[in-house]
Amino acid sequence: MSELATAGRPAGIIAKTSRRVAVALTMSIGVGLLMMSVWRSSPSSLFLRTITLGLSATAAFGLFEAWPRSLPQWLQRWALQVVAVGALVPVTTLLIYVLSTPQSAPPFWKDPDRMNGWTHLTFAAILLAPWTALAAVVRQKEAFARDQKLAFALERSELEREALDARLHLLQAQVAPHFLFNTLANVQALVDAGSPHASAVLRSLTAYLRAVVPLLHEPAATIERELQLVRPCLELMQMRMPDRLQYAMNVDPSALKVRCPPTTLLTLVENAVRHGIDPSEEGGRIDIDIDRRGERCVVRVTDTGAGLHQSANGLGTGLTTLRERLQLIFGDAAQLRLTSGAPRGVAVEVDMPAHA
Repeated sequence: MSELATAGRPAGIIAKTSRRVAVALTMSIGVGLLMMSVWRSSPSSLFLRTITLGLSATAAFGLFEAWPRSLPQWLQRWALQVVAVGALVPVTTLLIYVLSTPQSAPPFWKDPDRMNGWTHLTFAAILLAPWTALAAVVRQKEAFARDQKLAFALERSELEREALDARLHLLQAQVAPHFLFNTLANVQALVDAGSPHASAVLRSLTAYLRAVVPLLHEPAATIERELQLVRPCLELMQMRMPDRLQYAMNVDPSALKVRCPPTTLLTLVENAVRHGIDPSEEGGRIDIDIDRRGERCVVRVTDTGAGLHQSANGLGTGLTTLRERLQLIFGDAAQLRLTSGAPRGVAVEVDMPAHA
């Protein structure tokens, strides 16, 4: 942020002015010490004059930092500040000597000692003041560049985070219709077949959707919450094909609080049913194993269905979307692996950090 941008903040003005005054006093005392050997008058008058010069140059630098508000395009503000300081120094020195000359005394330029003091003081001020002002401008621009770089970095980080959140929400929104349409299609099949279980399945589905729909919009879930969704889902699927689907769960209690993308386990189970159990004439079995291994959590869903070679859709939409969501949340720290089961079927494994 530029110096002008901070001009409206009282704390910024006080801190900036204090630093400049401290620098001006330090340099003024230093110049006074250097001139002691050639100064013919009292040391107090020397330090009073050097301090007056330093403070007046600081005041000029600060004045032209904000005034005038608008400058012609050919004139840079920093150049105006440096020129103003350089021009003010001899004028200030002249006024000091004129005002300090008693009315009964001759002008200072007629007094060789006083003229010599004026010459040395003016020369030292012209030599140091504009260069000090230029150094202050350089430091000011460097600070502005650092602040701008930091502001741009923070803005870029915020935009990247917002883009990541938007992408994650988009992927989660894609999961919702994918699962819901499949489930509604199953209910429709029961209704069309005149199954007496259709009403019970529909009631279970309604209760299930009341739980799952809010979760689809959350940035993260837990294994425990995922299990609360998967159990009724498997019950619904087993109602649809009671003779073709069996399932079992083996869950490590220490993994229940592990956080994961919403519908992670649901996606794995639905994939096993859609690409494994449904295409197989005799159906199959789904085993869910969840283990916590130190700082890692492994979620494994195995089915004994059709297998990879009979699945024409490859990973499918659900697993493809889940893999991308894992990448967005965990980066390279999470993997989704797909392997053939023995003697048939597919095992899908998600290995991710065990963050609670």
